[in-house]
Amino acid sequence: MPSDAIAQTVLPVKLATSLQKAGVPASAISVMVLPVNASTPDAAVLAQNADLAMHPASTMKLLTTLVALEELGPNFRWKTQILSDAPVATEVLVGNLYLRGGGDPDLNIQKFQAILRDLRNQGIRSINGNIVLDRSYFQPERVDVKMLPFDEHPDAYYNVVPDALLVHSNISSITVESGNDNVETRLLTPLDNTLIINQLRLNKKPCATWEQTWQAPDVSVSDNAAISITLNSSFPRHCKITQHLNILDRNQYIAHLIRGLWQELGGSWQGKIVDGKTPSSANLLLEHQSETLADTIRIVNKHSDNAMARSIYLSLGTESNPLLNANSAQAADARIRAWLFRHGINDAGIVLENGSGLSRAEQISAKQMAALLLAGARSNWYPEFASSLPVAGMDGTMRKRLKDSPAAQNARIKTGTLKDSVAIAGYVRDVNSQNWVVVAMINTDAAGKARTALDTLINWVASGRDDAANNTMTSNE
Repeated sequence: MPSDAIAQTVLPVKLATSLQKAGVPASAISVMVLPVNASTPDAAVLAQNADLAMHPASTMKLLTTLVALEELGPNFRWKTQILSDAPVATEVLVGNLYLRGGGDPDLNIQKFQAILRDLRNQGIRSINGNIVLDRSYFQPERVDVKMLPFDEHPDAYYNVVPDALLVHSNISSITVESGNDNVETRLLTPLDNTLIINQLRLNKKPCATWEQTWQAPDVSVSDNAAISITLNSSFPRHCKITQHLNILDRNQYIAHLIRGLWQELGGSWQGKIVDGKTPSSANLLLEHQSETLADTIRIVNKHSDNAMARSIYLSLGTESNPLLNANSAQAADARIRAWLFRHGINDAGIVLENGSGLSRAEQISAKQMAALLLAGARSNWYPEFASSLPVAGMDGTMRKRLKDSPAAQNARIKTGTLKDSVAIAGYVRDVNSQNWVVVAMINTDAAGKARTALDTLINWVASGRDDAANNTMTSNE
């Protein structure tokens, strides 16, 4: 297809028909399709409402991760440090230990346990002082404290708001398993002095409907700092699930996790968790480096991880000038817009909040997203960027979509879903081995019913596009 082709402004018949079946007017969809080798989005072969600012849902992660690759580099790593200004005598550290976070998006329990093991291997058995949590890498340090819940599920993993020292995403994992007459529960997260109180009742509903009766656990803390997690409501017979919940205060979570893991390593700790900053006199005892940025964005984009995307976004701001101590989110916004300007992408109408797409404010047009993907295709880090996108019919959020279709294994697509928004953005190879940029966003109350329409668009491109006049139709307003 020549790069100066005139864009088709009416939808392919199958796409328009699919939208009609879903009850979605064509005015609610923004679309752009163009060759990957195009110099600008003006070379689109299909464009409708392409200049309209839309809610992109999780496709916004493409902007955050591509700019991060370009600005920080694929080998960028986050650092978590343990420091102290106290002496060690006969395996006893007499004084405070400082745990300084560096914004690691994936500091899971296994990695945190390895940090403590390295500390234990330095000959420290007992810590006779407080453990000070230093979250100053991001500014402000705890935006999660006063943030209103995004939706009715504040305890869900996708709603976790990151800080610079987010250990295992603050997630407590609980398994619930029932037989014919009983329900058993187990806490999988190694939290010391934490009890599950099982008050679940059996019901006769199918296992697949367990979420319909599930209630958020009640959490209480006793005078001796013991945590009780009470499970109420009812649960189906012969059913087994594992819930991953953000239900504990972050400092309590880290305190109980450290005590549990440190005891497993044969250590003891006489002190408590406090917030603070690391003094300049403190000496570095050890440093843990994260996986590379290139490895991290594979998790972010393939599995649409909101907390990790938000950490990358904030890191973009912090790393723009680490000594400035500026608001990390505002600095990230400025850095991304500067990158867009350098790449000739107009940022008018783009609204950034947290860089993950889990937002009711974030906006971008299909044309701007297409321009971003063109820049990604020309980037030195295109292989790293493209390999982070879900492959149709194969992995990530696209693993169950478009199987046994022309697009299967030929489309690398980032998906996005909110209550009133669905979107796709990425790269598609057609039957003629030509590569295309494909972007589509649907914003309407009925968006959830239009996911099939987006798959139809991807398949239309992968099939080589039937441009015959009888294969287009006017908008279904």
